[in-house]
Amino acid sequence: MDKAKVYFTREITPQAVVRMYEAMGVELPGRVAVKLHSGEVGNQNFLRPEFMKPMIDHVKGTIVECNTAYEGKRNTTQAHWETMKLHGWTDIAKVDILDEDGELELDIPSGQKIRKNYVGRHMENYDSMLVLSHFKGHPMGGFGGALKNISIGLASSHGKAYIHGVGDVEAFWSSDHDSFLESMADAGKSIVDYFGEKIAFVNIMKNMSVDCDCCAVAEDPAMGDIGILASLDPVALDQACLDLVYGSEDPGRDHLLERIESRNGVHTVEAAAKIGVGSREYELVEL
Repeated sequence: MDKAKVYFTREITPQAVVRMYEAMGVELPGRVAVKLHSGEVGNQNFLRPEFMKPMIDHVKGTIVECNTAYEGKRNTTQAHWETMKLHGWTDIAKVDILDEDGELELDIPSGQKIRKNYVGRHMENYDSMLVLSHFKGHPMGGFGGALKNISIGLASSHGKAYIHGVGDVEAFWSSDHDSFLESMADAGKSIVDYFGEKIAFVNIMKNMSVDCDCCAVAEDPAMGDIGILASLDPVALDQACLDLVYGSEDPGRDHLLERIESRNGVHTVEAAAKIGVGSREYELVEL
């Protein structure tokens, strides 16, 4: 079997995002959901609407997000809509809070830790999905990329707690850590199975703080930007991003790696590969 292709450019511009998408040779059909991170109010690192707009326009997509399961300005539909407007997302495209009207239950027959995933109900209104992920660190997952964006990112508020708690919403903050990472991989499997060949992934390695865009108070990035990557395989894509961080000579690299390694971040990639979400073997095609 051919290795997954991961396309890479060091140019970080809105136009380069579109070029990386086109390099994949995919034409997402019908109603296209564009999953991105709306950014918590107060966060300085999230990627701005003007950077994402040309890509969203290119696929005639609708920005989709789900409510969070913790305190903040995105934990209710009303608050999330206010944040979407405050951050300018509603100015550039149609926006849909996927769990505004409840959730959809997806089966995960091959799940290692969870056998159900709860996503925003509105997901059933879309034919295909483009996953635009901001690659950076994360306080719990170690890093956030494509796999986190389709697992925690697409889960309903209740679904997020279900993944974090490894099937027990009451164990949100107390579950076994590696089991939580495996649950994220399980949830990701349900999404790639749901969309099949009608899903594509772009990771943007810019503003790479150790903290996620979900943090209202986030650390400034310690290392410089790397580039934009795209693949039809989210496992290969996240692995390629990790490899680029490890291969960097940037003096701030070790600070980001400490966050990733201290949370065993690579385990999400390992667990996703194990259940067939994708492959860690890839061919990097630099454009």
